Amino acid sequence: MRLPAALLTLGLLLLPATQAQQGPTAPPAPASPSAPRAAEPPVSEETAGCVEGQETSCTELVRTGDDGKERRITIVRTGTSDETGIDAVCGPREGEPEGTPTLLVLSESGPRGIEIRIDKNLIRVPLAIVTQKDGGEGRKSDGRIQASAGSARILDEVPEGATERLALCGVEATPKPVPDTVLVTQGRTQLKGQALVYDEADGVARIDGPITFARENGTESLSGQSQRIEVNVDAETTTLVGAVTLNSAGGRVSRAARVEYDDARNLARLIGTPEQPAESIRGGDKLTAGMILYDLDRNEVYAVKAEGGTITGEFVEETTPAPTTPTSSSTPPVQTPQQP
Repeated sequence: MRLPAALLTLGLLLLPATQAQQGPTAPPAPASPSAPRAAEPPVSEETAGCVEGQETSCTELVRTGDDGKERRITIVRTGTSDETGIDAVCGPREGEPEGTPTLLVLSESGPRGIEIRIDKNLIRVPLAIVTQKDGGEGRKSDGRIQASAGSARILDEVPEGATERLALCGVEATPKPVPDTVLVTQGRTQLKGQALVYDEADGVARIDGPITFARENGTESLSGQSQRIEVNVDAETTTLVGAVTLNSAGGRVSRAARVEYDDARNLARLIGTPEQPAESIRGGDKLTAGMILYDLDRNEVYAVKAEGGTITGEFVEETTPAPTTPTSSSTPPVQTPQQP
């Protein structure tokens, strides 16, 4: 099968041969061999990383932190039909400088979409455009991810006068950020946003909001919102950022400028600023501090005093009503003990 210049397959490229046209300036790159593949279970929330021989297309970005530890970001197209999406790779073209990164376009309209794993988070989106740098000697390296709603397709031919790399490879990708289309799962917590951008420059994946938040926990379930999410790959933290509000079904309302969130530890760390201290209110009780630790399972909060900071609280004492005299004739009256 002849493909547009530098358009390769990733895993299985499920496109009819009539859709692939030769690029005008460079010879087409060969397609990946279609070797027999062992049956593999579908990628699930319990499965991370690319598995050799799996039918779904999969790639990884590999980031090496200042601590020397490698951390991997996995991107998987969950579908295998060309009717629901594409998986295409646009490699360096003839004449381009050494070190030119590879571009990958993955789209999937099926219910699981494109799955991106970053730290503890499983993220589902309809479209992902991945820039992967060459690590040398066949090694995978870090890069960039842009993900949101949108669409992608293989062009019938390379547009005349095209200069953009994807167009030269015969691929069109149209991102379209839409609220509640970037779906983030961390344990029992579900978050929704509208666009994700990860960049190797700082190793932080930013998901633009408005962000909505939900965590199932019976009578202590949580809901809330923030302006965005930041996932720091090196620090392995997930943080809600900007006007964060958490509402528990039990009546607790908590607010902070930033909330570091860890579902596995059932813990949220509410971080305030001098202008906006963290606060948590339940009934007549109000706790204000520079930092508040929130036990998500118990719906309890604990203040942490930062250096130079203060902790304030207002607590309403509940009074116990005096016992009433039983009125039922079958119940003996309460006897008052006599002094000796």
